Amino acid sequence: MGVIFRLAIRNLTEHKTKTIIISLFLIFGIAIVIMGNSFLESINRGLEKDFRAHYTGDIAVGINPEQGVLIDIFGVTSLNFTGELPQIPAIPDLDRVSEILSGYDELYLDTKLISAQVLVAYGLEMELSGLLDRDDLSFDDLPVSMLFGVEDSTYWNTFPGLNFVEGRYPAPDTNEIIIDTRVKNAFESLYRRPLNVGDTVLLAGANMKGIVREAVVCGIFDPPDENSAMFQIVYCNPSLARSFADLTYGSGFVSELPSDIDLSLGGMSEEELFGGASEFEDFSFEDVSFDGFDTFSFGDDEDSAFFDTSFDSFDTFGFGDDMFSYDSGFDEFGFDDGSLLAEEIDFDSILGDTTLRDQLNKTDDGAWNFILAKVKHSGQTDRLIAELNRRFKEEGLNVRAIGWKDAAASYTDTVEGLGFIFNLLIIILAVVVFIIIMNTMTVSVIERTGEIGTMRAIGAEKKFVRRLFFTETLCLTSVSSLIGIVVAFIAMGIFNRCNIVITNSIAKMILGGGLLHFSPTFTIIAATVVVALAGSVLSNLYPVGSALKITPLKALSKADN
Repeated sequence: MGVIFRLAIRNLTEHKTKTIIISLFLIFGIAIVIMGNSFLESINRGLEKDFRAHYTGDIAVGINPEQGVLIDIFGVTSLNFTGELPQIPAIPDLDRVSEILSGYDELYLDTKLISAQVLVAYGLEMELSGLLDRDDLSFDDLPVSMLFGVEDSTYWNTFPGLNFVEGRYPAPDTNEIIIDTRVKNAFESLYRRPLNVGDTVLLAGANMKGIVREAVVCGIFDPPDENSAMFQIVYCNPSLARSFADLTYGSGFVSELPSDIDLSLGGMSEEELFGGASEFEDFSFEDVSFDGFDTFSFGDDEDSAFFDTSFDSFDTFGFGDDMFSYDSGFDEFGFDDGSLLAEEIDFDSILGDTTLRDQLNKTDDGAWNFILAKVKHSGQTDRLIAELNRRFKEEGLNVRAIGWKDAAASYTDTVEGLGFIFNLLIIILAVVVFIIIMNTMTVSVIERTGEIGTMRAIGAEKKFVRRLFFTETLCLTSVSSLIGIVVAFIAMGIFNRCNIVITNSIAKMILGGGLLHFSPTFTIIAATVVVALAGSVLSNLYPVGSALKITPLKALSKADN
């Protein structure tokens, strides 16, 4: 083996140009792969640390979505778009779900959450069309926010770390809110007026129902992580949030209507509802004259009764011989025999008994979107999720337990999409490098045909020649990998020391945070080196195999030519 290694080193130094070309490709490719994966690792680490600590916890329990529907703590994404922004449904059988969760000692903290989206506005009339036409405004200047209705102290015990700039937590059973400093800045930029603790604002729901509520700002806070990818937030009491989250008694009313509800329209048939005009088919207006709304006449003197009618504040009308009479105030109408057609129409009762409707439109004081829990040891999370889902299925509960990634899918899916694109580019780069190395090795082997023939002529077996070429490749790849790792670490170290931060909220969401950083790991480096070694060996198979097919005599004859 020592002889093969020395021959491999000698051959690499003798063919310096080809060795340098192949090495540069390997160094460049390895450095790019390590840096790219280290950047993605930094994004994932930052998201996990931030969201598990401050927003999602380790496990989130919510309703089990239908096919084609994605639900996380930030809203609903549905392929079946109906034109109205869908809201997150409430957890069914909440008491039983809470009872199941309380039976696991591994869960040491839990709380409940209501999630909606609102616009923080100023004034009674929210005409945003003119504001949105301003050239100095961007999306970051709009005070559109996540509205989190939280379960009093249990939420702040589960997710501590809120950094108050001023103010306090909302008092129970009030419309008080605490707002993110980014909401405050966006509000002030949009409306060009200050927003301080104690001010009254309007919250407009991000849905088609036009829900607007007054709220009082009782606190302003900085996000726990200033570089977090998390969108700006407004915290409030659950009673206020339920209005915007559509958590009414009617929102969960999906069973059949009670049998005692009368859905008919007074027992009237379609003909009776829409065919009544036939009674007036023979009535004609041949001649109508108006004199300042004082008098008018119908028909002629011979065929029909002629009459004059005076308009005294629209008090009375007369048709013929008292055929039709009208008394002021729309109190009564008479036809032919003076019978009463209607008396004092009560428009408030035109829809009948609305007691059930009013009840269903009330907010459900016991409704929540999610239960969020933290696990004592993070390594237990996957096992607990699987066990909880098994329990829910056994008991026929339409809920599911998910991890932090699924609970923050609006963010993690974006990052995973970015990772997919990067890995696709890496694959394309690897294929290109692989083809270039293989072509370079093929040319090198062809140029060394005479050398191969000489070794075969003096008794070298095919196995010896194959080992020699593979040893050269492994030596070249190993050294190039080490250099590539060093180059990657130097580049990442310089970049990390620059502390580059982005502030755009959309860019932060895509990149998983505002701080651009690299976090290399041993797994990333080891995997990159293994893939590089395997690729180099594979790129050598074809040229070495082709060379070994040449007989020693033919190889020597080519060398002489």
